[in-house]
Amino acid sequence: MKEENLFSYSKNMIRIPFLVVGVMWLVYWVEIKFSLNFTNWGIYPRKVSGLIGVFCGPFIHSGTKHLFNNSVPLIVFIAMLYYFYKEIATKTLLIGSLLTGVFTWIIGGKGYHIGMSGVVYLLFSFVFFSGVFRKHFRLIAVSLIVIFLYGSMFWYVFPIEKGISWEGHLSGLLIGFVFALVYRKIGVQKKDYVFEQTEFDLMFDENGNFSPPQIAPDTEENSIQD
Repeated sequence: MKEENLFSYSKNMIRIPFLVVGVMWLVYWVEIKFSLNFTNWGIYPRKVSGLIGVFCGPFIHSGTKHLFNNSVPLIVFIAMLYYFYKEIATKTLLIGSLLTGVFTWIIGGKGYHIGMSGVVYLLFSFVFFSGVFRKHFRLIAVSLIVIFLYGSMFWYVFPIEKGISWEGHLSGLLIGFVFALVYRKIGVQKKDYVFEQTEFDLMFDENGNFSPPQIAPDTEENSIQD
């Protein structure tokens, strides 16, 4: 597959991120419109009933600020995912999100964990580490851009602020790292350049020893004709 085909526009780059974000905003609008509170549908760690939050929790947010803070990076990272890693994008997004939720359910503190932050950290981690593992110059450039724009996110995998699910952030970061490691051989890879050999190169053997080509004797001059 040619490299220019690996990095190409697809409708999923726009369709998927805005679909996900649109559902998030729709859920929030329903809460406001009908005076509802969906927090109880979030992840509640180590309770069987709390597992419903693995599926529902990411779409529930505590307020407009929480929702907006997740919407912008989510659009950016999903678009990156479907542009640079389209072969594994859907699998990473869906399975990675579920595993992030399950891991949050295992290690999370008491209380309902809601919001798309864990998925944001999943995608942030996957995009960053994929560029590092593949050693492809364009993907490394993407990793550097990601760390420049969102590098401060690393701090929030620690319990530095009350009311923030650092466990969800840490879960997403770890799952993204694992996915980047597992799928590092799928999709675009670092290109190894093979230089064309010249006549000078052919004068050396595989060990680098000088070995000029043997010139066959001119049988025409040495032969005796009668």
